[in-house]
Amino acid sequence: MAERTKLWIAEAMKRLMAKKTLDKIRVTEICREAEIGRPAFYYHFQDKYDLVAWIFYHKAYGTDVISIESAANAMRQMKNDMIFYKRAYEDPSQNALWRYMVDYFAKRYTDAAKEKLGTDVLDTQLAYSIRFYCMGAVGMTQEWVTNDNITSAETVVTMMFNSMPESLRRIYFS
Repeated sequence: MAERTKLWIAEAMKRLMAKKTLDKIRVTEICREAEIGRPAFYYHFQDKYDLVAWIFYHKAYGTDVISIESAANAMRQMKNDMIFYKRAYEDPSQNALWRYMVDYFAKRYTDAAKEKLGTDVLDTQLAYSIRFYCMGAVGMTQEWVTNDNITSAETVVTMMFNSMPESLRRIYFS
């Protein structure tokens, strides 16, 4: 039931973001659009930024971060919700989507590296390389969503994977 309510609220947010930017949307409007009360909204989300992050996490959760096919499929889905992601990426607030994405993917890549290496702790250089790569990949994803209407998702993901530092490629693809 809670998951269905979150999805309902998320769809309301996407409809609102099709009409205006994130900074112009108020929780009251989201509640009105979703036909729920404010307590229901705040039961599920801390604020509108938490909602935007949840939408991203919900879509990204099933993505295998070291699979070209899976990552390209996730990016195609982003293109399907292009207005939402474009407006989320363009939001300049301290809770901007790209920050959530960097943290999310850094954790996913870190967890994958720990599993492949059979360790609970990564050395400082490897942890730095993962975060560095994730910041670049998220930045390029942002550029792709906001400015590129030509390059396919498969091409973008392939270029990202080809740009990965060799130290990471050895871990993930060997």
